[in-house]
Amino acid sequence: MQAAHSFNWLSLIPGLDHAPNHVVMGAAVAGALVVATAVARTQLVRAQKSEHGGIIPEARLSFRNFFEIIAEAIFRLTENVIGKHDAPRFFPVIGTLFVFILSANLVGMIPGFLPPTDNLNTTLALGTFVFIYYNYAGFRAHGFAYLKHFLGPVLWLAPLLLFIELATHVFRPISLALRLRGNIMGDHVVLGVFSSLVPYLLPVVFYGLGLFVAFVQAFVFCLMTMVYISLSTSHDH
Repeated sequence: MQAAHSFNWLSLIPGLDHAPNHVVMGAAVAGALVVATAVARTQLVRAQKSEHGGIIPEARLSFRNFFEIIAEAIFRLTENVIGKHDAPRFFPVIGTLFVFILSANLVGMIPGFLPPTDNLNTTLALGTFVFIYYNYAGFRAHGFAYLKHFLGPVLWLAPLLLFIELATHVFRPISLALRLRGNIMGDHVVLGVFSSLVPYLLPVVFYGLGLFVAFVQAFVFCLMTMVYISLSTSHDH
């Protein structure tokens, strides 16, 4: 891993040469997304003040169009998984997770940068956030009756089911973290190795594979988050 990525642009910046890469890159990705979102918001406000009121999309791709395409696709998926009634409430969190994870994954395709999502600290933090959030959503939807979900329908099986449910829920953020980190790190290592062995033409294939992996892993992470939210807020418990 270190051999494939011996050079890092952060090493050239005074004060950041010994800073944790995943922290610096995570903050950089978040900052870039804030700026991009502000630009998209400015374009949307300007479009709303035009003659057509922003209803007609722009002919060329812009920050606004880019975010609208992503938002529409994620919102439809959220409706299908969580339901039309709850989708507007959970969509902002799901959309934010998707855009951040996708952007963090894609950073690793820039030579001299490491994606923050190839570090277990970053992915475990994301998994822990999801764990806290979907349990919070469950308590908000059901109150303390949400705890009945951990006990099952049969009273005499409650101790066993409680242990199984707790183990399952604890493993969820860990599985999210390991899946995301493992796939991104593996893809990054493969790209680095083949770029070193054959620096011309062949890496293009792996860059295409990297784009696919970056998107799929962001999609899977958010899809599992939606499933967990749906299970915790369902009224079928």
